[in-house]
Amino acid sequence: MTTLPIAVYHSLDVLSPEVAPHRQPETGVSPLFPNRWSSRAFDQRPVPDEVLHAVLEAARWAPSASNQQPWRFIVARTEEQRQAFASFIKPGNRQWTDHAPVLVLIASSKLKADGEPNGQHAFDTGAAWGTLALQAHLLGLNTRAVGGFERPLAREVLNVPEEIELHAVIALGYKGSKDALPADLQERDVPNGRRPLAESLIEGKFPSKEGTEA
Repeated sequence: MTTLPIAVYHSLDVLSPEVAPHRQPETGVSPLFPNRWSSRAFDQRPVPDEVLHAVLEAARWAPSASNQQPWRFIVARTEEQRQAFASFIKPGNRQWTDHAPVLVLIASSKLKADGEPNGQHAFDTGAAWGTLALQAHLLGLNTRAVGGFERPLAREVLNVPEEIELHAVIALGYKGSKDALPADLQERDVPNGRRPLAESLIEGKFPSKEGTEA
C-alpha cells in the first residue's frame, strides 16, 4: 500500500512557505488545492512503479458520464519511449520535459462503448487529469501539462487511432531545483495566482450586452 510522505501531510493543513507569498484563497478551501502547482523543475530520479500506478489509479476514479471512462494514458518511461515523445514536443517545452522521468499523453475516446459519439469525453478526461495532478501532489510529485506539441506527428509516432483525441502531455516526476532551468524560466517558475472567483462566477445567466434587450 502506498503511503503519503510525512512532509506532504503538512501541506494538507497549511499553505506551504513556497506558495503563501503567491496564493491566498478567498475562502476556507483546503490548502491541498493552492499548494499544488506546476513547476518546470524536475529531478531525474525514477518514479517507482507503485507510485506511478497510484497516480493513475486516482485518475481511474474520476467522475465519468454514464461511466464511459473515455480517458486513455499513453505512458513513456524508457529512454526509447521518451525520445519518441520528444520528437513531437515543441522545442520550448523540451527545455524541461526532457528532464522529467515520466511523460503521460492524456487522450480520450470520442466514442461510447456502443460506437455512438460521446459529447462528454473531453470534459470527463479533464476531470481525470485534475484528479491525477492532486494525487501526484499528495505523493510528493510534481506535474506540468504541456499543450505545445505537434498533434498530427504524435498521432503518427504513437499509432493513435482516429477516434482517440489527444489533449496534453503531462510531465511527471519529483520536483528538482529550478537552478537547472534556463534563466528566463527560473524567473517564471513560481506558483501563479488566480483571478478573483467573482470574475468567473455568473449568477443565473450572462448579463445582457449594453444597448440590447434582456
